[in-house]
Amino acid sequence: MDLKDIKHPSQIKNMSVEQLRNLSEEIRTFLIENLSKTGGHLGPNLGVIELTLALHHAFDSPKDKFLWDVGHQAYVHKMLTGRTEQFDTLRQYKGLCGFPKRNESEHDVWETGHSSTSLSAAMGMAIARDIRGENHSVVPIIGDGALTGGMALEALNHIGHEQKDMIVILNDNEMSIAPNVGALHNVLGRLRSGQKYNWIKDELEVLLKKIPSVGGKIANTAERIKDSMKYMVVPGMFFEELGFTYYGPVDGHDFDDLFKSINYAKKTEGPIIIHVLTTKGKGYQPAETDTVGTWHGVGPYKIESGQSLKKSSSGPAWSKVVSDTLMQVAEHDQEVVAITPAMTVGSKLEEFKKKFPDRLFDVGIAEQHATTVAGGLATQGMKPFLSIYSTFLQRGFDQVVHDICRQNLNVAFGIDRAGLVGADGETHQGVFDISFLRDLPNMTLMMPKDAQECQDMVHTSLYHNDGPIAVRFPRGNAKDHPEKGKFNPVPIGSWEVLKNGDDLVILTFGTMVERALTAAASLENYDISVRVVNARFIKPLDHQMLNQIAKENLPILTVEEHALQGGFGSAVLEYYEEQNIHAPLINRMGIPDRFIEHGSVDMLLEEVGLTVSNIENQVREMVPTKEKRA
Repeated sequence: MDLKDIKHPSQIKNMSVEQLRNLSEEIRTFLIENLSKTGGHLGPNLGVIELTLALHHAFDSPKDKFLWDVGHQAYVHKMLTGRTEQFDTLRQYKGLCGFPKRNESEHDVWETGHSSTSLSAAMGMAIARDIRGENHSVVPIIGDGALTGGMALEALNHIGHEQKDMIVILNDNEMSIAPNVGALHNVLGRLRSGQKYNWIKDELEVLLKKIPSVGGKIANTAERIKDSMKYMVVPGMFFEELGFTYYGPVDGHDFDDLFKSINYAKKTEGPIIIHVLTTKGKGYQPAETDTVGTWHGVGPYKIESGQSLKKSSSGPAWSKVVSDTLMQVAEHDQEVVAITPAMTVGSKLEEFKKKFPDRLFDVGIAEQHATTVAGGLATQGMKPFLSIYSTFLQRGFDQVVHDICRQNLNVAFGIDRAGLVGADGETHQGVFDISFLRDLPNMTLMMPKDAQECQDMVHTSLYHNDGPIAVRFPRGNAKDHPEKGKFNPVPIGSWEVLKNGDDLVILTFGTMVERALTAAASLENYDISVRVVNARFIKPLDHQMLNQIAKENLPILTVEEHALQGGFGSAVLEYYEEQNIHAPLINRMGIPDRFIEHGSVDMLLEEVGLTVSNIENQVREMVPTKEKRA
């Protein structure tokens, strides 16, 4: 049976091990070829091909529930559930989602994009199953990186206490996006090097039963010997002490080994951990030998060499501007410390780590912990810079409120991927951070229009001694290069006029500045004079400039690549209302009240109306009609 003929996982049920091996190689070739055109999460999926086939062979999806933590590794699952022919649209506008998606298939029972949620969701499903008296398996598949997340550890604690039937697949490839860190990673390292615990335990039990017992003494001794084996064979027995039955380690690329462990687990009551060892990027040399996380998620590439086909940019990545600035400042100030929740590679902090290994702290997938660690550093007079993606900061919101803002601590936040991010879709679009940060007392929030202003803002944030401060910056590349070592302090709460005009004012910042300037230049053809303001501080606002605009009674158009609800435009409206100032006509442009799915950033901006032509049309509606110049 060819891969393209598989429309339902039941079609692989009767395949032999040899047939499954052949199918796994076909899938591997398919992924390497197709992702070379579309890009995607190549490494994670090459590593779980045999595991995914074994799971679908042993269980009955969708009756049995598979929950793919993070979802980076769900491509093979999608292929076995009838979506192979859609892979040429992967992560593209209106195409196949790169993560599990409930409206795509009945086999996608849980949507993911952020890590460490699968165990909690699986517990909810197991509780519902038992209340209804149903009989099916709940199988979360979680990586060793995601297991470091606090939510996953909370779930392990609860599942072990309740003793619900559940088979947890621990996919251990020693990587999340980049190599994992932390004490739990070291525990798993000892487990990897151990022998198979439960096979030995069961074989010992058979042996003991053959020994004639004298009274209860031998039986009791035998039981103690059997129980003590787990401490001898598996160092620490972390999972067993939490209430799980542990099977492993298992070779995740060996069907015989996988089927043996799964069959053992299906016969065992209570929560089970099957510890599966896999190789990230298995079968494709550039990905398999990747030690830093380059091949976790990739754009189009040349299959033969692995060379990226990404179009070169004239400017550096925004995250590189930030990390380079941190390094320049850290060279002269030993109190500068960088923190990241498992995103050293994504946040371009590798060079900082090499140069200042004692001042870069990768805390693992633990955003809440990262935030409060920064707070602790700030209490001691250090200059902590927390580099974190916008959507990941959502996970540390309570800590921002309770531990940072409430204590008015001098913590600098570098909010990466602020705005639309494109192919990763709705779980990763950074369009909510303004609304959940600007309402917090003591918080300062800003966003640069170009690389030099970004460098200036990072420097300003590190020497801001009046509470928490955040620099938002987008995904992708800046169009210019900052002048190395040149730091211009940015006065807090100050805006700048980039183009004068006396018919209407556009207030905007960040990625929308260029579009506003382009629209303003075009509108001159209609004899409409537009003032463009770089409203680089979202909080505090430039009250003096807002008062001046009101005095001139100029219409205002706010433009932001962020949710309209609670966004920058809302802040402008609130200011005029709170100050009881007669406000001019104010219109707002931004992200509508819905989740934005995947696609190129330009396509998504067009979908939500944040285009140059729409800005022009909005201005023309707000300004008295003027004829286009001949």
